[in-house]
Amino acid sequence: MRTLDGPFPRARPVVISIALASTATRPDIEATTPLTVVAYASFVGWCFALCTVDLRERRLPNALTGAGAVGVLGFAAATGRGSVALVGALLLAAVYLTIHLIAPAAFGAGDVKLAVGLGGAAACGGAQTWVWAALGAPLLTALIGGAHLLLDRFRRRSRMGSADSAVPHGPAMCLATIAALVLVH
Repeated sequence: MRTLDGPFPRARPVVISIALASTATRPDIEATTPLTVVAYASFVGWCFALCTVDLRERRLPNALTGAGAVGVLGFAAATGRGSVALVGALLLAAVYLTIHLIAPAAFGAGDVKLAVGLGGAAACGGAQTWVWAALGAPLLTALIGGAHLLLDRFRRRSRMGSADSAVPHGPAMCLATIAALVLVH
């Protein structure tokens, strides 16, 4: 199993937090300013790292989810959007936690932790952005899962069945949030 342990494993959360210090969007700046470009690039980079790990290892490490949440909420607070980000983070995390407690196989604990950072970032884009991100992720996972089931059924007919049919939800959460931030905001 691959891990995130590199030459400086304890420094990674700090570096990620600093990189994510620009993940929240600011309503008072134009979408083409360098700060906005850096913010979106940092956010997309964080999401890419999360997606890569989730697809490879089927887990979302605390070092990434926690540092991202701290970065998003910290930057939102520093730019006057802290309360909005906190409400968005808590609402999305509460939904994911409820589903995780009722049906643990539906969403993992990593998805619950990821909901904090993504909920906060989406809320910084506004209520519509948050709703699209929150609804888009499960829909996207359902579409990918359905396609996966059809492909698996085809493979079984040709005797090439897959061993694992679970679809990680983290990538859909990240993609839905990025799409909502870009398309709605």
